Amino acid sequence: MNKRALGFVLALAMTGLAACGSASAPTPVPTATPSPMANKLIVYGDTVYFAGKTDPNTCVEQSRYKSGQAVGFRMTAIDPVTGKVDDAATLVVHVTFGGKTVDVPMNYRGTGANPHPGMWTGKWVVPNDAPTGIVKYVVSATDKQGRTGEFQPFNVDASELAVVK
Repeated sequence: MNKRALGFVLALAMTGLAACGSASAPTPVPTATPSPMANKLIVYGDTVYFAGKTDPNTCVEQSRYKSGQAVGFRMTAIDPVTGKVDDAATLVVHVTFGGKTVDVPMNYRGTGANPHPGMWTGKWVVPNDAPTGIVKYVVSATDKQGRTGEFQPFNVDASELAVVK
């Protein structure tokens, strides 16, 4: 390396050392901003046929029901911060059919004689006067901190809950 290049490299090194040793204010470390989703419970689940313990078709997933058949809603609510089941949350299914809405409370099944941790269930029996066609439903959840969450099934006719003859 020639003297001129060596001088240039030394000058750069000295400038860098001087900058590192200066008494400038420290650069503030950015803080994480909580995601808006940190305030929303994560709610998901499915619908199954609630036929009773002796029927081999009980708890089989389905979306088509006849009058008198029981729709079983099985849901889970997750705390968005911890990623764990929020077993103290309250869940309600809002079933809309024939121009009216019925609220179906859900029960937490994580305790008792036959526990299913992380599962809430609700049962709606299709009324005899229910019109045939798509039945809309939404599941709402609220926890003790006041956070809410909602589950809405896909808006695809072929996969929606329906009353059939």
